[in-house]
Amino acid sequence: MFKHDKQLLKDVKVDAPNPNYATMMLDQLGGPHGELKAALQYLSQSFRLKDPKIKDLFLDIAAEELSHMEMVATTVNLLYGHNLDAMNNTVGSVEAHIIGGLSPQLTNASGYPWTGAYIECTGDLAADILSDISAEERAKVVYEYLYRQINDKGVRETIDFLLNREEAHNTLFREAFNMLQDTGSLQDWGVTQDSKVYFDLSTPGKYFNELKNPQAPGFTAPDQH
Repeated sequence: MFKHDKQLLKDVKVDAPNPNYATMMLDQLGGPHGELKAALQYLSQSFRLKDPKIKDLFLDIAAEELSHMEMVATTVNLLYGHNLDAMNNTVGSVEAHIIGGLSPQLTNASGYPWTGAYIECTGDLAADILSDISAEERAKVVYEYLYRQINDKGVRETIDFLLNREEAHNTLFREAFNMLQDTGSLQDWGVTQDSKVYFDLSTPGKYFNELKNPQAPGFTAPDQH
């Protein structure tokens, strides 16, 4: 069961309308690394989870991603303003000005519709968490690119909050991954000779030929110093 709280996770504001930048922000609404993709990916992955602690984590983060989606959509609304102006929307999609009545579209910045093909769900917890870590990292990178291309203080404050939440989710998924030792696809990791051989196929280059006895992947805690 889901309930909607009308209070945004964090209030958003903009200094002034900027329809072109609103179109750019759509990528974090309906793009391949956006908030809708993240929310539905984690929710889909949670359906068959047996571990109650990890299932709870997936559902909590999925719910928060929906709140991020709401923040992005609200920001896009404010950036569009109130005037239909397709002729001067010089980047990406003009659909919001032509068929959407300035409603935030579930598309990327070029106008391509959101698709379920963005969702990665294998049923193997290790593989899925690695996909989730990657999703959070990519979303952070997109927010960083967006941040660099706007001077609007209100928009920057929203983006700064969201990209830092991506870091928080990334850290939580890494912690969950560390709980999976010797389970699923991590079972019998690196026990055969074929799994231990490194092929040095770059010339010149001897950078990884000292790799010995590789271990199951894991993540260490960040340096506190």
